[in-house]
Amino acid sequence: MFAAKRLGKAKQSLPPGIDLVKADDFKEWQVDIRVLDSNPLYLNQIYRLSFIFTSNYPIEPPEVTFIHVPPSSSASSVAPTSNTQSQSQQQSQSQSQSQTTTDSGRSIPIHPHIYSNGIICLDLLGSAGWSPVQSVESVCMSLQSMLTGNTKNERPPGDEAFCQSMGVRGPNGWTGSERGRGLRGVRFAYDDDTV
Repeated sequence: MFAAKRLGKAKQSLPPGIDLVKADDFKEWQVDIRVLDSNPLYLNQIYRLSFIFTSNYPIEPPEVTFIHVPPSSSASSVAPTSNTQSQSQQQSQSQSQSQTTTDSGRSIPIHPHIYSNGIICLDLLGSAGWSPVQSVESVCMSLQSMLTGNTKNERPPGDEAFCQSMGVRGPNGWTGSERGRGLRGVRFAYDDDTV
């Protein structure tokens, strides 16, 4: 009940550069984020995040990953909306975003703390760093900030082996690997605060 009320409020007002794409229920949301500054690594890129909520949200953190959306399947995604725009602005934005989405799809950002399968090494997303005061908005803004400050065009060490053990999260769920342990079983060592 508390989770539904909290997530219902999140739908009402999202910060700039954050667009809700899918929120059919309180189990999984998909959100598109953009880096708002001119970092050349992420200029004009839009990335899709998946939030999977447990019944214990916000006490427990959601499972948050970047997901790859191929160009052909991204055309069927729902156009993001913002409550601050008029209906005509939303329609024209929806048409232009549909055209953009059809051409580009969504990739996984290259970052020293983001694996090529979309899993994010960020203490905020683990049980030790999570706090119930965090929200979808604060997670998205933290990820925007993490991307904004990055200057290294590289993946985390051991990316290939890690991704083979975990599989890949796409718009319709996980593929590959055994995926038995889930993200909650992954324990990261948060020792690099330079990016």
